[in-house]
Amino acid sequence: MPLKLSLKPGERFVLNGAVLENGDRRTNLVLQNHAAILREKDIMQESDVTTPARRVYFPVMLMYLDPGKSDENYEEFVLRMTDFMSAVRNPEMLSQCVGISRDVMAGEFYKALNKCRKLMKYEEGRLAHVTDSVSAGVRTG
Repeated sequence: MPLKLSLKPGERFVLNGAVLENGDRRTNLVLQNHAAILREKDIMQESDVTTPARRVYFPVMLMYLDPGKSDENYEEFVLRMTDFMSAVRNPEMLSQCVGISRDVMAGEFYKALNKCRKLMKYEEGRLAHVTDSVSAGVRTG
């Protein structure tokens, strides 16, 4: 099944390890076969790996983009996923973790990345709640 990408002017993406940048106009691309592709917004730099959910996402992203190093990235994924699952009590998020692990084991890294984004969104909500509570305490204290 073809994948259609609508790219904004100047938007970057990675296609099978090559970084490409769209020109000055909106462009539509249709990929006719399987390829490892990530938009710029979904590419995480090592310096952005600052939370537990991001530590899960990063090795999955590396396995997706660089299959040649998947063994060492898989070990990192297992370690980070174990840490994450031991800290989370939300049944829905634990179910997401199981789904991510299954996808990774099946080599379905793109599917796993989509599920990892749900973990990051959940984590952001939890951290925002903590930050709001701390800020409220500082203002009233």
